Amino acid sequence: MENSFYNYSLLIKQLLISPLSSNPEQEIVDNANQRYNYKRLNTNIHTLANALRELGIKKGDTIGVMAWDTIRYLEFFFTIPMMGAILHTINIRLSEQQILYTINHADDDILIVHHDFIQVIDKIREKISRPIKIILLNSKKYNLSDNNTYLYEDLIKYKKLKFEFEDFDENTTATKFYTTGTTGDPKGVSYSHRQLVIHTLGFIAGSSVSNYSHRLHNEDVYMPLTPMFHVHGWGFPYMATLLGVKQVYPGRYEPKRLLDLIKQEKVTFSHCVPTILQMLLNENKKLNYDLSKLKLIIGGSAMSKSLAEEAQSQGINVVSAYGMSETCPFLTIAQMPSEARISSQKELIKMRTKTGKPGLLVDLRIVDENFKDVIRDNNSTGEIVVRAPWLTKGYIKDEKASKELWKGGYLHTGDVGYIDETGSLIITDRIKDIIKSGGEWISSLQIEDIVSKCKGVKEVAAIGIKDVKWGERPIIIVTKIVTENAEDITKRIKERISNEIKKGLLSKWAMPDKIEYVKEIEKTSVGKVNKKLLREKYKFIKTNE
Repeated sequence: MENSFYNYSLLIKQLLISPLSSNPEQEIVDNANQRYNYKRLNTNIHTLANALRELGIKKGDTIGVMAWDTIRYLEFFFTIPMMGAILHTINIRLSEQQILYTINHADDDILIVHHDFIQVIDKIREKISRPIKIILLNSKKYNLSDNNTYLYEDLIKYKKLKFEFEDFDENTTATKFYTTGTTGDPKGVSYSHRQLVIHTLGFIAGSSVSNYSHRLHNEDVYMPLTPMFHVHGWGFPYMATLLGVKQVYPGRYEPKRLLDLIKQEKVTFSHCVPTILQMLLNENKKLNYDLSKLKLIIGGSAMSKSLAEEAQSQGINVVSAYGMSETCPFLTIAQMPSEARISSQKELIKMRTKTGKPGLLVDLRIVDENFKDVIRDNNSTGEIVVRAPWLTKGYIKDEKASKELWKGGYLHTGDVGYIDETGSLIITDRIKDIIKSGGEWISSLQIEDIVSKCKGVKEVAAIGIKDVKWGERPIIIVTKIVTENAEDITKRIKERISNEIKKGLLSKWAMPDKIEYVKEIEKTSVGKVNKKLLREKYKFIKTNE
């Protein structure tokens, strides 16, 4: 008798089974006021697959995408890997030369480009190393004299509504993208179907551990505030689709438009970096929208207590999480107990800003320079190393860096921290951002948290500058509220740091040599403070003798 057992591979296409079965009429919306349901999403996925097949796309080919966060981008998240091809999410905020580098390094065969980025492609097209086809999104006016450029809407017209998505090895590469590191060329990472499906299930399960606050469930309305090019929008579009929830895609990130969408579409779940949160809070001071239904996960960099307090004051239920490009990205999330177990607002803010507890299946260790586990207390820090079934295997075409990344069989995050008495991870700094002064290690994050609480401080970055006598000395870069006086702010900062030193909570070496006031603190393409650039910018500043 023939065995008809079905070997269920963990493929991206399987994430569509549940929503199409249980909630096919659920709405998906984008900023262009385009609305359709999950049935239409599925039809569009099949139509696009037929169009790409006619263009010659086959298993193993790579398709780069330069676009805003729209329904179309969600279709690309599924169609391309479901064909066995590879989705390359291009960081639209990189420089032209960096974009060119990633296109060439990724071996892109086709580019799908929104019309806002056509000029960028025109400038670099002759330097693209491979023959390439270009599909233009939202564009009707363009010179199509060459045979390798197509208009998207024309391409998908009259295509079959059914495509046979075959089964294949779940370890097949599904996506690739490039980290936005501040040194050298961007590094490429890739993820398989299996890794992405397990990451999707892992976060949904991991966010359900806590009694309240950040659980993503089927009554939520989801809208990304992290670009879809950045670590697959932190994986949330896949999670939201699997759960069959209403999804809202905002296009360009414009503060008022984002808040209008949150209000109009009744968005309840999102995620972003601290700079985006600050942008929304500032805008909402004018609008005064009710944000009490919004659950917001903050990652990418540390959320200060003052930012958490401001978000909470506007009604946002905000918590911290931790991950990186190399980890797909989910590693930890703050776990909030029921309100009855929280003794004070101060304790609540402290819990919200903790990096959080490791997710289910995440094996997280804190190790010293000899790769030995450090003592588990609030004073012993070490590097955070991890294992989980969804971590990248290494950097694309970079064997040396891959070996360093996985030295000792654990992925090295480059972050320093400790596990506190609750089992939560507390990150104290990046290894490269720790300030080493007078024989003491000083956390730049700790200084920033203290300074951010001072009246008049809008944003802060602490960095170490080389010093002949002491190795390094800390300086602080501040953007201030316009109506505040810099001298008054400086006085408050020094008084607060001095008090923390007297309490024994901060090394005496943490008192900064300089406090610089600027209009804007430089950021990376994903909104993180660019400390590499700041160290270079201020390296010749004179420190105190």
